[in-house]
Amino acid sequence: MTFDEWLEAVPRELKEDPLWKMEIYRLALFAADLAWPDVTKLIQDKRTIGLADQLYRAVGAVSSDIAEGYSRQSGKDQARFYEYGLGSAREGRNWYYEGRHVLTERVASHRIRLLTHIIRLFLRIIPNERGYKLQEEAPDYGIDIADLLNNIPLPP
Repeated sequence: MTFDEWLEAVPRELKEDPLWKMEIYRLALFAADLAWPDVTKLIQDKRTIGLADQLYRAVGAVSSDIAEGYSRQSGKDQARFYEYGLGSAREGRNWYYEGRHVLTERVASHRIRLLTHIIRLFLRIIPNERGYKLQEEAPDYGIDIADLLNNIPLPP
């Protein structure tokens, strides 16, 4: 499945919401859908059952935090939820790294790069909503987003 194929399956009700215009929301929702087969694979190994739960909660929270923040009236309120999403994206990236032994390096690397791209977007959005710069600089990870959206490995 590519990102474009995934887009075709997204319900009209989501695509017609103004929130859909945010690239970060679309990518976070896509990442949550990609996490489903990954979690299914992780849950089959007794050693990674807990990891699977944590991973799905973290990756699923990213799009939910964006949706909740988008619905807030003030920029500071929005930024607070976007910061939660940033934390969840980083947490999900961490869980993918830890799950690489079961998911394979290729799958984990893909998901880590996708979440890293989402993190970079958060690091641009949050200061704009807060009205000031974050303490950390946004590193240039050199991620090719088109490749991430069209060459998606699945767990074995």
